[in-house]
Amino acid sequence: MRGIYTSKTKIRHQIFTEVARLAYEGGDYSNFENLPYKIIPGEISTYRESIFLERAIVGERLRVAMGLPLLPVDKQAPISTGVEESMIDEKVYDPPLVNIIKFACHKCPEKRIFVSDGCQGCLEHPCTEVCPKDAISITNGKSQIDHDKCIKCGMCQNACPYNAIIKQERPCAVACGTNAIHSDEHGRADIDYDKCVSCGMCLVSCPFGAIVDKSQIFQTIKAINSDTPVYAALAPAAAGQFAKLPSNKIRNAFKALGFENVVEVAVGADLCTIEEAKDFMEEVPEHQPFMATSCCPAWSVMAKKQFPEIANNISMALTPMVLTGRLTKQTFPNCKVAFIGPCAAKKLEASRKSIRSDIDFVLTFEEVAGMFEAKGVDFDALEVDERPLANSSADGRGFAVSGGVAKAVVNAISRLDPEREVKVASAQGLDECAKLLRLAKAGKYNGYLLEGMACPGGCVAGAGTINLPQKSAMEVLKSKKETKFDEAVDTPYIDKLSTLENMYHEFDSRGEKL
Repeated sequence: MRGIYTSKTKIRHQIFTEVARLAYEGGDYSNFENLPYKIIPGEISTYRESIFLERAIVGERLRVAMGLPLLPVDKQAPISTGVEESMIDEKVYDPPLVNIIKFACHKCPEKRIFVSDGCQGCLEHPCTEVCPKDAISITNGKSQIDHDKCIKCGMCQNACPYNAIIKQERPCAVACGTNAIHSDEHGRADIDYDKCVSCGMCLVSCPFGAIVDKSQIFQTIKAINSDTPVYAALAPAAAGQFAKLPSNKIRNAFKALGFENVVEVAVGADLCTIEEAKDFMEEVPEHQPFMATSCCPAWSVMAKKQFPEIANNISMALTPMVLTGRLTKQTFPNCKVAFIGPCAAKKLEASRKSIRSDIDFVLTFEEVAGMFEAKGVDFDALEVDERPLANSSADGRGFAVSGGVAKAVVNAISRLDPEREVKVASAQGLDECAKLLRLAKAGKYNGYLLEGMACPGGCVAGAGTINLPQKSAMEVLKSKKETKFDEAVDTPYIDKLSTLENMYHEFDSRGEKL
């Protein structure tokens, strides 16, 4: 759970820290086998029934943090198997990106309804009256459910005046907005990768830490330790993510990790805003009934998987991450770019061949926190930057919160075509996004600009964030006040768009060849 330091958070942080330390210290993979014993010391288990199980799970998490696949459960192999292949600075994620450590899964029930000890044996018994299948009887004054008859409709739960009837569902499945999670033959969670869009909401929601995504921490640090300059492309949602790191020390903090410098992804958001505004004015309603934003890769991929017939209504603008990477490499040839953000789906986006030339690595805020720990960066001791990051608009930074993308595009359209009125509909969370698209498909949003965000609350609630989403949203609002101008159309980089036009028309918003 983001914003609360739980045992799951602690273990994840330890793993990211140890992988980062291994890279900074030179990457002697012979130490890899010892790391589970360092992270889970002693003889007595703390989190599970066996310390051996705890270490086995940590070993698998370490592998994934190195970008390696999980080991087969039915075959004996050292956890360091294949580590040498990952100790490079060019490795891209091997699919799948999101994985389930099967022996860490609690085998949560998909859905069950039961009567708790809170039942007061009331006179009215409304639960028995509303049940459509007569599945509830009264025994010794208390309600009992016949699970052979129960259809799990939840009517009894809603009727109980004491909230004594409980519906339990698998947390990862509830969080998944694409219904990609089901049970395997052993009752463990399993992912249907044909439906999965790598939003990472299942990863956040699993209280047992059984779901993990691959990382490029080691590969990024290997690149940093080389002669090639590596730039940190920092997403707008970074505001307030790292405790005690003020905005006027961010550049020096990332330089302390070894990055050459920091560039703002909000600059790319400004350019994305202008392109989406132009798209909307040119296409709606003359050529298409509505237009959907393109910046959230999980929303974009979900829309194209589930609604292929309206896929062309998604803006063709490249995402802020890609535009920022492309601009950085135009300005600093032969450099590498690491996107630092809140999003698991950005890892999937950057793994596409057409985007790898622009974005070399993707790290989450949570992973970078491990790098700060491994490097021993003292935020209090850092010097204040005399050149604070302020090259983007307030609207560009607003991309990090739900509604921010549409607001930026509407503001741009009002500047480019003051007479034009733009109606907006937005959704957050992939299940709500799907409802929005179903209505759009039915013609309910003709003439509209649609904004979809896979994570409830927007990017500030991404799977790789650290802070509470609500607090992060407030920090983003504060960061908007630190910019030199308000709207994207005033960006000093607007002349750069002309140099991107050829590439812009070759690829769609996911970086796939047209």
